[in-house]
Amino acid sequence: MNPVESAIAVAQFAPVADSASNLASIRELTERAVSRGATLVVFPEYSSYFEAELGAAFVAASEPLDGAFVTGLAALATEFGVHLVAGLVERTDDTERFSNTIVAVDPAGNLVATYRKTHLYDAFGARESDWVVAGALDTPETFVWSGFTVGLQTCYDVRFPEVTRRIVDAGADLVLIPAEWVRGPLKEHHWRTLVTARAIENTIYVAAADQAPPVGAGNSMVVDPMGVEIATIGESTDVAVAWLSATRVSETRVVNPALRLRRFVVAVR
Repeated sequence: MNPVESAIAVAQFAPVADSASNLASIRELTERAVSRGATLVVFPEYSSYFEAELGAAFVAASEPLDGAFVTGLAALATEFGVHLVAGLVERTDDTERFSNTIVAVDPAGNLVATYRKTHLYDAFGARESDWVVAGALDTPETFVWSGFTVGLQTCYDVRFPEVTRRIVDAGADLVLIPAEWVRGPLKEHHWRTLVTARAIENTIYVAAADQAPPVGAGNSMVVDPMGVEIATIGESTDVAVAWLSATRVSETRVVNPALRLRRFVVAVR
């Protein structure tokens, strides 16, 4: 192991309709990840609350950023001395819809970044927008971890290359993608292809944490700037740890200067 490398973990589990139970699962998986050397652990989308069908129960279970789930997540981050990233069903001013939010907390228990899903899953027969408020197109929030600038996005966003590119333009060289990638024909193929493409075209690391079956497709993974899948989980509840190197990013950008050579910018519409 190179001494400048740092360990990240993707943690895969199937959240349930009980925030306390989900925090217990997060605690167990965080402890496992830390025992394997990780100092940043990424959990799936909808980690605070989930059931198979979106509906009014999600709105009822929604919490503010200073609610019990984020407070509990922050306490775990402090206890284990790590950064934790997870999906929150966040309360909004809309009494009939919630925000699909990703939160990042640091080892001091501080909330260091949030991301509200911008592309809602109105595809493959689903209608997430019936229950979720789309995130504003604000400047991407990033945080620093072990020499990396880290950005956030969510699940269906990975089908839109400009989302990741905009985060990279904000300085990120590591992008985290909590997801609830629903199983279905060719969906695992799409997942692997899209996550890998986002890493290659931006010459960055991508850590994508999906939910475990029965609803999620699993296959959480960490992909390096050359598109190499350096850690992965199949269908089980588990963590996978990868060691990241800033040198790998800089060396890749010498042989593949795609960011420097591009002739287009991302514009918000």
